Amino acid sequence: MSQLSRSPLPVPFTFSQSSLQDYSDCARRFYLRFMEQLVWPAIESEPVLENERKRQEGEIFHRLIQQFWLGLPAKKLGEIAITANLGEWWTNFMNYDFNLGGASTFPELSLSMQIGKHRLTAKYDLVVVMDNRTTIFDWKTYKKRPREENLAASFQTRVYRFLMVKAGGFLNSESGTIQPDKVEMVYWLANFPNYPIRLPYSSQQFDRDEIILNNIITQIEAETDFPLTPDEKKCNYCVYRSYCDRGVSALILQDEDESGEEFTTLDLNNVSEIEY
Repeated sequence: MSQLSRSPLPVPFTFSQSSLQDYSDCARRFYLRFMEQLVWPAIESEPVLENERKRQEGEIFHRLIQQFWLGLPAKKLGEIAITANLGEWWTNFMNYDFNLGGASTFPELSLSMQIGKHRLTAKYDLVVVMDNRTTIFDWKTYKKRPREENLAASFQTRVYRFLMVKAGGFLNSESGTIQPDKVEMVYWLANFPNYPIRLPYSSQQFDRDEIILNNIITQIEAETDFPLTPDEKKCNYCVYRSYCDRGVSALILQDEDESGEEFTTLDLNNVSEIEY
């Protein structure tokens, strides 16, 4: 499959950090996943059961933290952390001092904005507003500590901070606006609880991100071929690799590649609420 008969990008199209990262990694993956919405039965990695277990643990951990910030009893929530990983992550979370006394907290917050003819959207694990400062928390369960520069350059960081400035002003009851230099994104690492990765923002970074986001969306609008990535390492854990003749067998499961990037993403909108 070397050429595609181009389907027009729907207008409006809802872009997210996930779709933009997919296009950046491989234009063909973006096309198949978000435009064709192709479901392809290739597994991401071996062993399959181990991969599924890690997914489920990550989903449960995110939901536990969400419901903690919504005010559910920590003791009751802790009873659900029944696996070794969940137990360790939950203990690390409960023992960490986030120092949020007096802050306004917004768990599982969704924001969106118009960008050209389209929409840009993000769902945040936790947003904290205190003393005119806004902190974006994102929970990660990486087994290896990722490189700060990789996270800083990711579309998650770009989209989350940019969108917070553009669309999150209503969260700040003091001024009704959020200034870039008052924003920080914190990746809290469940396996490295005392070493979160903090990425402060600035007006210069905001201006740069606005250019980058507009440019990539313009590029996607003009795309006619959606070519395969030239970096075939990116195909190793892609569900479309057999569809694209880039391999059939899945590789052995690893949490991250050598750059510290996770290969799988979680759609937490599909995770059921914890019931009592």
